[in-house]
Amino acid sequence: QVQLVESGGGSVQAGGSLRLSCAASVYTPSRDCLGWFRQFPGKEREGVASIDSNGSTDYADSVKGRFTLSQDNAKNTLSLQMNDLEPEDTAMYYCAGRWGYCTGLAPWILWDSWGQGTQVTVSS
Repeated sequence: QVQLVESGGGSVQAGGSLRLSCAASVYTPSRDCLGWFRQFPGKEREGVASIDSNGSTDYADSVKGRFTLSQDNAKNTLSLQMNDLEPEDTAMYYCAGRWGYCTGLAPWILWDSWGQGTQVTVSS
């Protein structure tokens, strides 16, 4: 059973920064995908950013230019640096994994494994 463990998150004022990290118990960068999703109350999970089997990154339009992925393959870790945060970014953030060749920031239903989630709260 693949485990994804998130860390980071918390509360910050608008314009501030936070860094989320996800450690995967099993991850092969040339084969698997890792990504970040977020969920607003009463809404489905939406994709934030991902890195695919080709090493290509994909970002939701709402976070482009503000959020950046970074990867530490030696530690099977994917981090999400979130800058210039806005109150609209307040949500539960989840790390997700897709095992086997995959590309792009696919809809949440196509992802195989999930972390427990970490809350991000941005105050105005």
